[in-house]
Amino acid sequence: MVQSSEIQNENTDHEKILIVDDEASIRRILETRLKMVGYEVATAADGEEALEIFSKFNPDLIILDVMMPKLDGYGVTREIRRTSDTPIIILTALGDVSERITGLELGADDYVIKPFSPKELEARVKAVLRRTTNREATTTGKVTKNIITTGTLRIDINRRQVYRKNERIRLTGMEFSLLELLVSNSGQPFSRSEILQHVWSYPPDHRIDTRVVDVHISRLRSKLEVDPSNPELILTARGIGYMFQRIN
Repeated sequence: MVQSSEIQNENTDHEKILIVDDEASIRRILETRLKMVGYEVATAADGEEALEIFSKFNPDLIILDVMMPKLDGYGVTREIRRTSDTPIIILTALGDVSERITGLELGADDYVIKPFSPKELEARVKAVLRRTTNREATTTGKVTKNIITTGTLRIDINRRQVYRKNERIRLTGMEFSLLELLVSNSGQPFSRSEILQHVWSYPPDHRIDTRVVDVHISRLRSKLEVDPSNPELILTARGIGYMFQRIN
């Protein structure tokens, strides 16, 4: 049951996190830990409850279990992504690679594997919030007031927005951060591990499925490329990773 006392419409300086998990013990532990480090927290026990509280609580980030009654994490992600770019970290079982990939393809920003350390999850929350709310950036290439143009694309670094001609292309916070890294260093290839370090703030020795990067690249191409199967902007650097076409 959602703790209605946690739903507040008042303005607050504390970033707000919605925890969605059908296991009461996980909700209780995460709620306690995240409150201790200064976040405002609401909880939900299933997907339908999550969507109800989402519209009232307006969280800055969602921690979302995949396997839940009534509506699973995939359904919640689909519904939220129809109207919102709120960052989502999915919780997934250790051996279920397909769960992670599906969640990422639907628009999740990151994942944490169960069983997990609350400290690890706190680090992921902090990293995702930092990347999705950061408005300061320095770039190279063709820049006018922190606006990068290439072909028909206009990338506004300060506002973290992308336009094709006058039509805005909606990106999630992590998608924009990935694009910002690549376009700000156009012509320079990055390995998947380097991208994970720069964008997701994973330490160099952290072991993680690098398909997090591949899925986000695929999502970016589907939104930015005229023909995603034959990309001209976000290129594959064979044997290395990915790069943005050089901007003259």
